[in-house]
Order: sequence, then structure tokens, then C-alpha cells
Amino acid sequence: MEDIRLGVVESHFAELIWQNEPLSSKELVALCERELHWKKSTTYTVLKKLCEKGLFRNEQSVITSRISRDEFDAIQSEQFVEETFDGSLPAFIAAFTKRKELSADEIAQIRQMIDSCGEE
Repeated sequence: MEDIRLGVVESHFAELIWQNEPLSSKELVALCERELHWKKSTTYTVLKKLCEKGLFRNEQSVITSRISRDEFDAIQSEQFVEETFDGSLPAFIAAFTKRKELSADEIAQIRQMIDSCGEE
């Protein structure tokens, strides 16, 4: 998937869709009016932009996601590691743990993730 970047407002809008999908375009307009104080035209403009980015689809006036919130977060994380640490997950973890000590539970969870990757 291509590089997907969202601004603060787009992120809030996307979150509204993920939390309420599937929803009709009429429901989305009402939701955005209530939550974001947007006009109908603004809602449709931002929806079109995010549909073009591949996040959502608007078929027969029903809005659904093409990718889940979890998938989006994974893509964002991968992009961050790629851009900031030349794609090196160990370099990211080293930088992260220099400033934040991991708990025993977090270490156990990470070990379990690593072990399960070897099994696949």
C-alpha cells in the first residue's frame, strides 16, 4: 500500500468512520456536523480524499473501510520505522528502550511475539 499520511483533522474523521461503520453518507454528514461542526460539502470533500487514498469506500452511499484501524496503525508503524531507522526494527527498539524501561510483562510479550514469528 502506498504512503498514507493523515493530518489531525483527517485522522479524527477517519476515526469517526472506523468507530461507526458501516454508515450511510447521510449518517456520516450528521455525525461530522455534530462532532466536527462541518458542512455537508466538507464531509464529502474529505471522504473523497480518503477514498482516493484507499482507506474507505463509498458504495451506494454506504461508507465502509478498505483497511481496518489496526491495519492502518501497522502501516503507519512500518513507515515510521522505515523512514526513521532505515527499516531496522532492532534500531527502533534500541532507541525506544534507551528512554523507557520495559516492564517484565512487556518483555515477556515481546519474547512471545518473536517466538511466534519463528513458528510461521
